[in-house]
Amino acid sequence: MAEHNDLGRYGEILAETYLADRGYHILEKNWVYGRAEIDLIAFHEEKLIFVEVKTRRSVDHGEPEDFVNWKKEKQMEFASSVYIERKNHQGEIRFDIVAIVFENKDIYKINHIEDAFWPT
Repeated sequence: MAEHNDLGRYGEILAETYLADRGYHILEKNWVYGRAEIDLIAFHEEKLIFVEVKTRRSVDHGEPEDFVNWKKEKQMEFASSVYIERKNHQGEIRFDIVAIVFENKDIYKINHIEDAFWPT
C-alpha cells in the first residue's frame, strides 16, 4: 500500500478515536455507496454526522480541509441521502471535517470542523 494511503488510514483511526473520546458513537467506517465513500458516520447529540477525514504531512500546499472540494461534498451528499433512507433516519444531520496535520511521526494537530458544509 502506498505511504499516503497508510497516512490516510492512520488519520481515520485518529479521527475515530478523537470523536469517540468526545462522546460520538461511531456507526460506520468507510461506508461506500457507488463511487462515494464517507470516512466516518457517527451519532452525537441526536444528530447523524457524516465525517470526511483529511490528513496531511504539512500545510505547505494548504490546510487539509481546503481539499474537500465541491465534488467530494456532492458525493457525500449523495451517499448520505442513501444512508439516511436505508436507516430511516428522521432527525437532524450534519457534515463535519476532521483535518489532521502531522508535525512529525508522533506529533499531530486535529482540527474538527463542525457544520463544514451543508448540502444544496
